Amino acid sequence: MIKLFSLKNQKKDADAGGRGSQQKRATAAQLRINKDINELTLPKTCNIEFPDPDDLLNFRLVIMPDEGFYKGGKFVFSFSVSPNYPHDPPKVKCKTLVFHPNIDLEGNVCLNILREDWKPVLTINSIVYGLQYLFLEPNPEDPLNKEAAEVLQTNRRLFEQNVRKAMAGGSVGTTYFERCLK
Repeated sequence: MIKLFSLKNQKKDADAGGRGSQQKRATAAQLRINKDINELTLPKTCNIEFPDPDDLLNFRLVIMPDEGFYKGGKFVFSFSVSPNYPHDPPKVKCKTLVFHPNIDLEGNVCLNILREDWKPVLTINSIVYGLQYLFLEPNPEDPLNKEAAEVLQTNRRLFEQNVRKAMAGGSVGTTYFERCLK
């Protein structure tokens, strides 16, 4: 048993001194994100961008809804995948300022699978579809932007007008929104 252990150490030392030290071992998070990205089935309204092709742990998702309140808009989300992925969900931020009950003005996103309902079996695909669904069916029952949620609950028509005004590059209340119509 001791000889076997020492042979293992000798092999490890030889590998470290040879070509083994030149190759970086992929972490569990890198292996899993690679698998998730290879298995992505993006809807036609979404695409994914990698600012640094060598860094799969940081990327952007662009959603361009083709129906609902946000039809015609272009919304960019940044994904930052932690070394503990898939045990921890990715950090997702909306980089496009949007009048939405589930996205606050700092870009934080209220999506249950990014918080308490995250499970390691969920994938990037699950998050993409969850985010897309937020644009099809905003949820005023669980808001981050209470003003937008209140308007959606009390006056759908005004909510739609506010969304259109914000997407066209205008002010809603005291907040100015950059144009995000494609």
